[in-house]
Amino acid sequence: MPRPPRLSPADVDAALSGLPLWSGGPDGMERTLQLPTFRAAVEAISVVADVAEQLDHHPDVDLRWTTVRLAVVTHSAGGLTELDLELARRVDVLFPG
Repeated sequence: MPRPPRLSPADVDAALSGLPLWSGGPDGMERTLQLPTFRAAVEAISVVADVAEQLDHHPDVDLRWTTVRLAVVTHSAGGLTELDLELARRVDVLFPG
């Protein structure tokens, strides 16, 4: 499968304006999920993993007690691509903030 093209800085800025829970730039973006318990945080990672498997595009995940940090970038493209934006959109549907 061909790798998706890296998005331009202008495209990333436009996309991030529609993803207010995410921060970052052309080199990658991230979002933090704050959950009520450690168990809920672990379960959130499992839910995100299901989405990542569907897209065959996986975020970096950091778990700290009740906080889950997600970071996305398409390493093969050297920055953000449409795959990263789609993953972010799907996470936002599941965890609206």
